[in-house]
Amino acid sequence: MVGVSALRVDGVTVRFGALVALDAVSFTVEPGTVHAVIGPNGAGKSTCLNVLSGVYRPHAGSVYLGDRELTRLRPHHIARLGIARTFQNIELSGTQTVEDNLLLGRHHLMRAGLVATALGLPSVSREERRHRARVREITDFLGLSAAIDRPAALLPYGLRKRLEVARALALEPRVLLLDEPVAGMDTAETAEMAAAILAVRAELDVTVLLVEHDMGLVTRIADRVTVLDFGRRIFDGSPEAMTSDPDVVAAYLGGAPPSDSPRAVSPSALLGGAPEGEK
Repeated sequence: MVGVSALRVDGVTVRFGALVALDAVSFTVEPGTVHAVIGPNGAGKSTCLNVLSGVYRPHAGSVYLGDRELTRLRPHHIARLGIARTFQNIELSGTQTVEDNLLLGRHHLMRAGLVATALGLPSVSREERRHRARVREITDFLGLSAAIDRPAALLPYGLRKRLEVARALALEPRVLLLDEPVAGMDTAETAEMAAAILAVRAELDVTVLLVEHDMGLVTRIADRVTVLDFGRRIFDGSPEAMTSDPDVVAAYLGGAPPSDSPRAVSPSALLGGAPEGEK
């Protein structure tokens, strides 16, 4: 694996009309860690992930991978720099097999041109064999080998979620962004996904940033946690410190907010809402 660089979010602000979805948010995802971003519904977690992957451009602030600024890059350029992501809603090609879904994930790594492919040159066949071999290594790693020839749509829900992670890994990322990786899973599936995430960090040397609602998962696997509330960062530290932080407790349990908090502003004062799918 190529050496991993820190992913740094520096003063990022995103607005949708009068609604400030992210308000000068800063945090750093250290190389080789599992970093969780959590918060109540409407906290800005999805917006944050969309900024990091290039879907949204912030109104202010910057995002860096090492010394490289990502803020104005398109999503496919960010992917080529080593950042891959999954989605909360499963985004697989249901009619294609597990293997073909992973090969799609490796598309930007393929070097054979259209002419060479059309002519069936030996170099094309050699490259395809290399990519298929790597796909099988990834399916072995995530326990998907038995399903490699099955259409994605026919897999149980837990395996489809794991396939999303596998497809992201097929890009050979340095940083993996996971959007609610255990949403909708039962206890056994959640445990399997937790083990897979820790293995990705430990064995593949991939930094993991996850957005998640499952607090049990977060406290078990995260090295550091950033908590958002109404677009503001209210906590950044260890999972152990998070559980007793008064601002975090207030955000989750409905304690009284400080007078300058967005929670003290009447909802009618905000024109418009968060974009569809905002969490």
